[in-house]
Amino acid sequence: MEAKAHLKYVRISPRKVQIVLDLIRGKDTDEAMAILKNTNKIAAESLVKLLKSAVANAEHNFNMDASNLYVSECFVCPGPTLKRVQPRAQGRAFQILKRTSHVTLAVKEKEVG
Repeated sequence: MEAKAHLKYVRISPRKVQIVLDLIRGKDTDEAMAILKNTNKIAAESLVKLLKSAVANAEHNFNMDASNLYVSECFVCPGPTLKRVQPRAQGRAFQILKRTSHVTLAVKEKEVG
């Protein structure tokens, strides 16, 4: 059994979020939290909240032991892209793509035995 938490429409590119998720995949929740708090990436701030939410869901909804949890699954999918226009020389316009992400993080209890 696993507890999940979702973070939708976060205004960070999926590529930037993926770098931070690769650091915490498979780690204990305490270790993952320490890694996120010491990672100098903008996505780490949002992922700290997401990890706390997943742990709280595990404790509250599934009666899991918080000290025995690890990050079993974490992935990011692209959300809708906001398209903006930047004026350029000689009346031209360049398109700016402001990407969004949907992040999913799941935690499981370690097998004892």
